[in-house]
Amino acid sequence: MPLLTLTNISLQYGTHQIFDGIDLTITRGQRLGLLGRNGAGKSTLMKLLAGLVQADSGERWQRPSVKLGMLEQDLPEASDATCFEVVAEGLGELGPALAEYHHLSMSATEHDLERLQRLQEIIESSDGWRLQQKVEATLTRLNIDGEQTLASLSGGWKRRVALAKALVSEPDILFLDEPTNHLDIPTIEFLEEQLKEFRGAIVLVTHDRRFLQQIADTIAELDRGHLKVWKGDYRGFLNYKEHLEAAEAKANAEFDKKLAQEEVWIRQGIKARRTRNEGRVRALEALRKERSERREITGKASFSIGDAQSSGKRVVEVEHASVRLGDKTILRDINLIVQRGDRIGIVGANGAGKTTLLNTLLGKLTPTTGKVSLGTKLEIAYSDQLRSELDPDMSLMDAVCGGQSFVEINGHKRHAYSYLSEFLFAKERANTPIGALSGGEKNRAVLARLFTQTANVLVLDEPTNDLDMETLELLEEQILNFAGTVLLVSHDRDFMDNTVTALLVVENDGRVSEHAGSFSNWEARGFKLKALDPNSKDESAEAAKPQTSDSNTPAPKVQASNAAAPATKRKLSYKEQRELQALPEQIDTLETQIAELENVMAEPSFYQQGHDAVQAKTQALADLQAELEAKMERWLELDSN
Repeated sequence: MPLLTLTNISLQYGTHQIFDGIDLTITRGQRLGLLGRNGAGKSTLMKLLAGLVQADSGERWQRPSVKLGMLEQDLPEASDATCFEVVAEGLGELGPALAEYHHLSMSATEHDLERLQRLQEIIESSDGWRLQQKVEATLTRLNIDGEQTLASLSGGWKRRVALAKALVSEPDILFLDEPTNHLDIPTIEFLEEQLKEFRGAIVLVTHDRRFLQQIADTIAELDRGHLKVWKGDYRGFLNYKEHLEAAEAKANAEFDKKLAQEEVWIRQGIKARRTRNEGRVRALEALRKERSERREITGKASFSIGDAQSSGKRVVEVEHASVRLGDKTILRDINLIVQRGDRIGIVGANGAGKTTLLNTLLGKLTPTTGKVSLGTKLEIAYSDQLRSELDPDMSLMDAVCGGQSFVEINGHKRHAYSYLSEFLFAKERANTPIGALSGGEKNRAVLARLFTQTANVLVLDEPTNDLDMETLELLEEQILNFAGTVLLVSHDRDFMDNTVTALLVVENDGRVSEHAGSFSNWEARGFKLKALDPNSKDESAEAAKPQTSDSNTPAPKVQASNAAAPATKRKLSYKEQRELQALPEQIDTLETQIAELENVMAEPSFYQQGHDAVQAKTQALADLQAELEAKMERWLELDSN
């Protein structure tokens, strides 16, 4: 059942056409993911759907009595308001009365009795007691202490409170604008679970590909003012988009060839002009007009990391290092070695000490106990999550290129405008102050500045925030091609999977364990991150107890190869032996089927079919690829025994 529709919507800011006659329908229970490059208009479209922005033309229709809820991209501001009071605001006009009654009832004096009586009357007349129970139930479900003040909470817990505020009114449509920004992995997984249980429709903007894959069942991409809608998950959409772009490129090439031929014809000699077909002339004029109105795909981001001379083989060695801040132990008895060429991801809950670990490894922070030894010939390029290296008052060109007209990349001089264009900055944006850039543009500016440096150690602290998916994929590619050492802090699980070969897991008690493989490999071995309890106390004494009777015995160094105890090999059962023998043939069959289907989908005529036929084939391809992946994993599992 349609809850909200947009019909022939157009919107223009200055000379920039944001929407060009788009249509969209939100139905009950739908999970819609909005995609598009930074600046394409995703947040504007969400605000338009929510009724917060008016279009230049077109129609917005909302079914009567449909309730809307929104989880804003920005965290709620720190204040002395309690979580109960903030969540109650989601109930509208009755919320403040419930919040005030709740506050007074906790510590009422005789002076407050008259006010309590008046609040009770207001609440009873509006069925407020049922709504109060709804607030308390929502707080309980999200494990939030209603009496805590917002100012006392971390970013992840503030996000939980904001979600509770959005959910308490039980909206029919929930709008989520970059809900995973600055959240740790446990909180992201918690948010996924809550949204899977939510019965209303969801409209979602996110750069987190795994989160999008888990939640969305429909994808809508804003591209050059138009909206492409795909009914299916994110991975299926990627296949659809790849073939659609190939078909578009081929159609454009054929069109341009025909236009070029007609231009040659119109410029023939005097005899040809006397006898030319006037209908053909009018057709040429129409071709010219159509070509001038074509909106080309914006150039792709393109950048590379400057390579320095190789560092020494040992980049950093840590021996029995602990870091205490005041009475709290942040990191405890760390022993590890980082070698040249390692690509290490650092994960942990917010507040566990990931950035502290990073600063300790870089020698920026001296451990309270223990020793950190840096290697030789290190040239470090470091980007922190707060973008502190960017002065908001400086222009983009000055901040990135140091005010110079040319920058030197890998020994070659590049004009500043040309270099900035590789990060999707138009020439006219060069003198824009950093403070006026969007979040995604600021992050691209950080990368642009970072990659003007030569380095053999690349350190990135939360590099994925606000980046569009295309730039994310390019950054992944550059990290993989980087010949030096990479230290990376991120909560983006797919980004970790695609870039690192080992993990440093910062536990909530301050210990650090090392594990070989990607984040998904680590999860597959049964590990899971836990959120840091904001009310937890430092149990340093208990956690610091020696693990052996001889406290002077040094703890063994953590090695990636033995971080997780290998499973004991066992003899396969008869059934498993038969399964192992059959798997290679099954894998070959699946690979053949996938290749045949990809050949069919590569034909230009394939996308001239109806949407349902295209979607069925694309979904079939996605199913075959998933089955092949499962068969490969099973074969590896059985073959290792």
